[in-house]
Order: sequence, then structure tokens, then C-alpha cells
Amino acid sequence: MSGQDEVRGFDENPAARLEAAFSAVAAGEMHTLPFYQEQIPIKAVGFARFEGEWLGVMLTPWTLSLLLLPGSAWPRRTLGERLGLALPFGHATFVVSELEGIGQYLSCSLLSPPTPGMSSEQAQQLALDLSRLVTALPVRDPDAPRDPARRALFAPRCG
Repeated sequence: MSGQDEVRGFDENPAARLEAAFSAVAAGEMHTLPFYQEQIPIKAVGFARFEGEWLGVMLTPWTLSLLLLPGSAWPRRTLGERLGLALPFGHATFVVSELEGIGQYLSCSLLSPPTPGMSSEQAQQLALDLSRLVTALPVRDPDAPRDPARRALFAPRCG
């Protein structure tokens, strides 16, 4: 595979680069859009290695998204292509995106735009909670029936 057919991975945590790249987007026309919420900061939250790649939540005044960036080289994909990925919390659909200074990455919108009137503190706490949730192992009651609808078989019937 040639260098043009692949996307270079990040050796170091890309959080600072993401914040700089999204700040450049905000400095353009983005801040004039009606759904732009000035009180919400641009923060790359909880970025950590997950199965060799970088996974975290990107908070901006216009969106809250789950991002996956390469930790090693990825094959170059078509912008806008959709990919379904299984994460510990469940399945998520990501879109191939690209940003100056970052290159290609995968993005899954979680909240777009953020809730009107949400404070900076609320938005940052939500981003932190979501960054923890996406890699949390699911917890199940080992005694719960596999199919909750089967419980109805043993319930007393009325009427």
C-alpha cells in the first residue's frame, strides 16, 4: 500500500491537535450559524487507546461526537462512507470525515446541536460521562432471564 492509499496514525494522544483543528473551524463561518452555542467550549475529552486506536468524545459549540482516530495506518476511505463498529456499550455508526491538520477520522454524532441553554460545565460533564460509557463493559444481572418476554409465561393471568 502506498502512502497515498493510507491514513497515518497518531503515536501520541491527538486531543490537543483535535482542539486546535476544531478551533480553526469555529473561527471560520461556524460561529455565525444559529445553532452555535458560544458558552460551550471546544474540548477533546477522554481520548485514550482502544484496541490500538484513539477513541474519545469531541465537544464543540455545535456538536458532541464520538471520534475514532488511527493509532496505526488505516486504509484511505471515501469521505462520507458509513461504518458500523461494535464497542463495549453497543453498536455505533461512524462516518468517514476529514479535517485539516488531522486527516481522516471516524465520527459518530451523539448530540447535534447541543441542548440549547446547556452550560459549559454541564456540556463538559456530559462529554466526560459519555467518554467513560463508550468503553465501559456492559453489566448484566446473571440471574435475569435472557428473554424478558418469557417472564409473561409464568405471570398470573387476569380476567
